[in-house]
This record gives sequence, C-alpha cells and structure tokens, in this order.
Amino acid sequence: MIAKSVYHYWKLRLSVTKHKDNHLITLIKEIINKHKNRIGYRTVTDELRELGFVVNHKKVLRIMRENNLLCTKFKHRNRTYKSYKGKVGKTAKNKLNRRFVTNRPYQKLLTDVTQFNIKNGTKLYLSTIFDVCSKEIISYSISKRPTLEFVMESLLKAINVIPDLPYRTTIHSDQG
Repeated sequence: MIAKSVYHYWKLRLSVTKHKDNHLITLIKEIINKHKNRIGYRTVTDELRELGFVVNHKKVLRIMRENNLLCTKFKHRNRTYKSYKGKVGKTAKNKLNRRFVTNRPYQKLLTDVTQFNIKNGTKLYLSTIFDVCSKEIISYSISKRPTLEFVMESLLKAINVIPDLPYRTTIHSDQG
C-alpha cells in the first residue's frame, strides 16, 4: 500500500507531462501533414529545432509511435549511378595504391563517371579524365546513357591531347 499523497503526486505529475506533450503532438502532426507523411522522426526533430524547440529525437520518436504518426509512405529513388555489376571479366591491378601525387604532367590520370539529374527528370552522365599533376580535366564527354562508347570518347580525346612522353602514362579508374 502506498500513501495517499504519493498517489496524488504521481497522478498530477503524469497528467502535467501528457498535457505538456499535447502542444508538441499538434506541431508534429502539422509538420507530418505538410510533408504528406513522407518524413521520419529525424526530419521532424530537425524541423522542430528550426522552429526553436529544444527536443530530443528519442522523445519525438516516442511521441510519433504513441500517436501512430510514423512514416507510412516511402519514395524510393535511385540516387547515384553505379555501373558495378559484380566481378565481370578481368580486374586490373591497382598500380597507384593511393599514391595520387606526381610532378610529371600526364603521368597519372584519373577517370570516373558522374550522374547528374536535370530538372525535367532526365539524367546526364559525365565522363572525365583528370591529370593529377596539373589538377586539370584534360578531356570529358557527356551522354544520356552510360555506354562503353561514351567512356571511350573521353579516353580518345585524352589520348589526342597527351604528347609523346619519355615515361609511362597510367590511367586509374575505380572500376565501378
């Protein structure tokens, strides 16, 4: 058996805590409705902090769970271009081993493909060849699809730019 005063103390304290969270619950509901139920507790916490509320992310998660406000809609996006399809063919040795410093022009060249999303939803791919010594892009090509011909175009442009040298030129790729 507990004392009557302890019972009333805890009863009052719990009702005050629930009452204090009511304002936070309405704000969380407004934020979630504004984003059409597509955001999670981390984004809700960030928005509450932008509004000037000091609130822990675990409290926001607890309130969202208790009120069944967790994210229900997911928007899956292909964020980056990944050409890696597993081990296909022969893998070249890593000759640079992260030694990306040289004082000889065109000795070490780096290449990569980058995907850009344009406003109307289309994607463009940029293949660049970068000289480590001069820190300049010596050739590039742009395409709507990441094909072998597209990458070879930038490579052939680089070969035409590079003069005859007394040392070997190494072209390094992440092979992705």
